[in-house]
Amino acid sequence: VQLQASGGGSVQAGGSLRLSCTASGITFENYAIGWFRQAPGKEREAVGCITATSDGSTYYADSVKGRFTISRDSAKNTVYLQMNSLKLEDTAVYYCAASPRRKLSVNWYVKYLYDYWGQGTQVTVSS
Repeated sequence: VQLQASGGGSVQAGGSLRLSCTASGITFENYAIGWFRQAPGKEREAVGCITATSDGSTYYADSVKGRFTISRDSAKNTVYLQMNSLKLEDTAVYYCAASPRRKLSVNWYVKYLYDYWGQGTQVTVSS
């Protein structure tokens, strides 16, 4: 199983980036996909999640709610993290992870519920 996050880069505060997460070796549509990030010297934290249910429910950390949007394109085996109104504190390495628990809800942010992790992509927000 391989997950790959891509699309990171450098952007000024207030700008936007879209990250992509692709996977091989799993039936992608059957997995909930979470996004996490880790800033230097800090623990990895949850950013958001999209479930594998038919309605594709999404959940977000309070720090990104209203600015970040997760979507899934099953035909492309890709999940996107659209990041708008980026802030300096959004600077981090962003990771995507896959969970076979299709209906993650209140516990969507729990890292150990995700079985597969991709290598991260760096997002740097500057003033």
